[in-house]
Amino acid sequence: MNRSTATAIGAGSVAALVALSAYAASVEAWNLLVVSWGAFGAMALAAPLGAWSRAEHAEGLVWGYGLASGAMVTSAAVFLVPQALGHHPQFGGFGIAFGILAGFAAHTVGHRFAHMEFPVDRTVTELSAHAVSAGAIIGIVYGNIDVGVGLGLAIVSHKGPAGYAAARRLSGRGESVAPLLLPAAGLGIAAIISSAVSLPATDAFRGVVFGFASGVFLHVAMDFLPRCEIGSEIHELLSVEDGHAHAILDRLRVHAALSTGVGGLAVFAAWLVLN
Repeated sequence: MNRSTATAIGAGSVAALVALSAYAASVEAWNLLVVSWGAFGAMALAAPLGAWSRAEHAEGLVWGYGLASGAMVTSAAVFLVPQALGHHPQFGGFGIAFGILAGFAAHTVGHRFAHMEFPVDRTVTELSAHAVSAGAIIGIVYGNIDVGVGLGLAIVSHKGPAGYAAARRLSGRGESVAPLLLPAAGLGIAAIISSAVSLPATDAFRGVVFGFASGVFLHVAMDFLPRCEIGSEIHELLSVEDGHAHAILDRLRVHAALSTGVGGLAVFAAWLVLN
């Protein structure tokens, strides 16, 4: 993709988010606006850092993913799961199960992108598909219940490390990082549009929907857990011999465990303060 096309895709995405934000402001969907622009800012600001980076930052990426995934797991468990089970314990439970399974299926089938031709980079395509699907669910949640900005910001916190890693890959291949504005803005675009969907008031239906949202976000959080294994994204950042890499990965596993715990505890501390 040439740089002019890449820039046009990025600029068009931002323009769409700005236009939809005007609508969200007109209906006073302030929490959703904060979450949408929080997601955009996290990826848009992290992408240049990844593009400019030429040094190994495996430890920083581990902490970025760990903090985000820990916060996401905790937030989904605290703010969404009780909503689902409160509407209907059984249907809410089924929704959670279906959400986790659907997240796994989407991730697995999404690997087919690696073998298909798209007008934008495969990494950008996968991130955009993920952003739109997550945004649609976030919009439905925020359009139907009052959960505050904490849940949404915790869920989109992974956009920063994801943008950094994607930009580093694109820059390493000599490609522009401007198309990353598409997945950066895509979550907010989908969220604002789907927030107009009004769910039926039946407890069983809402239990399934909020359970499904819980399951999807739990799967996303688990998918972003920092995996310090040979062949992983973390391993790719280490330009060392395999024998040395094993020792470094062993040390990074400790950071992975600590970072996820800190992410979860941060949400717990924030909840204690606010309540």
